[in-house]
This record gives sequence, structure tokens and C-alpha cells, in this order.
Amino acid sequence: MSHALPNTAISLVAIQVGNTRTKIGLFKDGALERSVRFENEGFAQIVEEATRMWAELDSCELTAIVVASVNETTAAPLREMLADQLGEEIYRIGESMPVPIGTCLDPAATPGTDRLLNAAAAFDLLQSACILVDCGTCVTVDFVDGEGVFHGGAIAPGARMQLDAMHHGTAQLPAVALARPVGDPWGANTQEAMIRGVYHGIRGLVWRLVEQYAERFGGFPPVIATGGDTDLIFGDDELIDRIVPDLTLLGVFAAARAALLPDESASTPTKQRAELGALGTDWANFEDTDKPSDDCGDSGCSHKH
Repeated sequence: MSHALPNTAISLVAIQVGNTRTKIGLFKDGALERSVRFENEGFAQIVEEATRMWAELDSCELTAIVVASVNETTAAPLREMLADQLGEEIYRIGESMPVPIGTCLDPAATPGTDRLLNAAAAFDLLQSACILVDCGTCVTVDFVDGEGVFHGGAIAPGARMQLDAMHHGTAQLPAVALARPVGDPWGANTQEAMIRGVYHGIRGLVWRLVEQYAERFGGFPPVIATGGDTDLIFGDDELIDRIVPDLTLLGVFAAARAALLPDESASTPTKQRAELGALGTDWANFEDTDKPSDDCGDSGCSHKH
């Protein structure tokens, strides 16, 4: 199933370099036609697939190759190789292409590009406040207000990181592969106990954070989930309203559209609306010239295109 976003007269190869995996997506005229995922060690496969996708865009009018990364050790040589092999400019999210999302954070905060891209994509799709859950190497739970402003969230170790830490941090706990627990709620052996602790620990963590965000916001916004372990951990959880496996790639597309088609992209919210958006839904008649709320400090709100 393809996901299409508004204002879509652009085609691109979007590359998302994570801590352990790289995902590549092919967008044609704004629709995500397909995506593939590789372990970061499969460098040659990544380059080959990106080159193949780029060739499929020969007939498209406005095209780009865009790389987003939280792992420069992998991303830097990948950009260099693609630029050399294709003879094209390789756009980099965060430098040549900012993420089109407002922020309300501490001045020194440096949120991961993937978190901001998820926020931009989710707001692009929903046009409403939302909570974003990303289950990958780490688990993140972030909040975006009703004006499309990212307020930050929480970060915890991912499921595989937790299992690995228990194995390497103790003398007796074994190496265990992540799996969905079945049968009794308690584990009858060490491996089953470890899996249950990690699996239900992450679900409980996310539930509690969502409840806190909703209480602060004044209502339950949609909860959108993404990341490599999301289906396994949250596939049957009623907390999640929608699982979007390619959410970060959709954020890359939103950034490319905002940078290459600026006249087609919606403006980023004003600081005053960012502040009030964090307080709930009773702001429909708020005017930008009114006195801003004290909820979010002036130095922490920025609105980037």
C-alpha cells in the first residue's frame, strides 16, 4: 500500500541510515512505491539498490537523492560513493535540507534527525496533534502538538539492546533472540523470563508515557508507531492507532518537498501557536498577536523550514 502526501510533484530516492539498518524508498510523483531494508554491513547492496531506484526516475521531471542519518560512520562513505557513481548532488537532511517541523525544546537540545522526520511526516499525514512511538535500536515516544510543533519526548533502550545488555552485563544470563511471548504471563525458564521482561516492559513504558502526554495535552491524540520492532511488540496493542513502517522515509519526502518546492509547502507555525498547542485543543480562536503562554520558554521554540 502506497502512502501519498499533499503537494506531490516530486520524485526521489530517500535513504534512511539508522544505527543498525538502512532503508531505501522510491517515491514517484509523491507516492512511496516501495521500500527495502538492509543491514548496514550490506554496503554494496545498499549502493546497488539506490542506483537501481535512481535509474527508475529517468522519466520524472523533478528528482533528488536525499539521505537522512543518525549514523555518520555508515552515511558519510555512502554519500560519497553515490555522488561519485551517479554524478549527482546527494542532499543531506539537516544540512542542505532542513526538517520542516517546528520545535519547542531546550536551546542546546539536539534531537535525532529520525525523530524530527517522524514528527514532520506524522503531522503531514494527520494535520493534528499526535504521539509517535518508534521501536528500533532505541524506543522513543514523542509528542507533536496540534500546530505541528515537536515538543520532545522520552528515549529508552530498544528490545534487542536490553536483551544484549542483560547477557553481557551478567555472568549467567544467556544470549536471547527477541520474540513475542506466548503461553503463561510468567516465564518458566530464564530465556522466557528475559523476553517477557523486555516485551512487557516496553509496552508498559509506552502506555505510561502516552497517558502522561494525554493528561498534559488535555485529550488522547492519535498514537502512530514505526520502527523495525513495532509489529512484533505493538502489532496487537489497542493503544496504537496506526502503524506506519515507512514513517521516517515519508518525513524525508516531506523535507525534500519543502526544500525543492517551497511555494507548495505549508508555513511552519508561529512560536505563540507552538506554545498554546502544547496546552490542549481549546485554542481554535487564538490570535497570533495575543500574549503567548508561559508554558514554553522563548529561547526553546524555533520553527525551521
